[in-house]
Amino acid sequence: MSQTPFTKVEIFVIYLILGLIIFGIVLSRTDPYWFEFTYAVEDGFIEWMTVLPLLASMIISLKRLLKLYKTRNWLFSLTLLGIAVFSFFAAGEELSWGQRLFHLESSTFFEKNNAQHETNIHNLIIGGQSINILVFSRLLIIVAALYLLGLPILYQRSVVVSSFVNRAGIPVARGYQIIAFLTVFILISLCPLGKRAELLEFGGCYLYFLIVQFPKNRNIYALPH
Repeated sequence: MSQTPFTKVEIFVIYLILGLIIFGIVLSRTDPYWFEFTYAVEDGFIEWMTVLPLLASMIISLKRLLKLYKTRNWLFSLTLLGIAVFSFFAAGEELSWGQRLFHLESSTFFEKNNAQHETNIHNLIIGGQSINILVFSRLLIIVAALYLLGLPILYQRSVVVSSFVNRAGIPVARGYQIIAFLTVFILISLCPLGKRAELLEFGGCYLYFLIVQFPKNRNIYALPH
């Protein structure tokens, strides 16, 4: 089976991910203050760079939905809508829904229950438990592992699974995207500071964009002839 050639966009994004993460790791060890309060600070360069692929993924999914909803089943359309909504939600959470950008005050609820006193869900503390740790860290890692490691294998080996995945409009990660995710996880471990999570989010969101735009089963998004 012939391999799908890389596009210029894919090559650029991979170099961008590796370049900025490695640069951040070097900064974290040579100039920790600049890394934490300039490079990886809230609403800083890395955070805004993280939002871009999320918005791009949302737009891509909405365009596919508008193009294909008349020729696909309801589950296919629901998946595309789900990807778009998830991407929008993640981008909004990343920027605390524009709170700092527009200098908005947090409500009493978020002042009392948010670890950073911001208007977002992922930093909530409910019953002494961090939503960020329980849902956005542990649960997300489990889901990502199943999606990146389990689904591609089943898709390749099971006709039933591949047929369902294609009919449902679920993008399947390609080999290089999986390797890139593992590489990012390994690289992040070299950063000694707590802000390394910002680098992980940055790399993860760009790889998420690559999977949405250039999945193994990209042909499922083509119009029928």
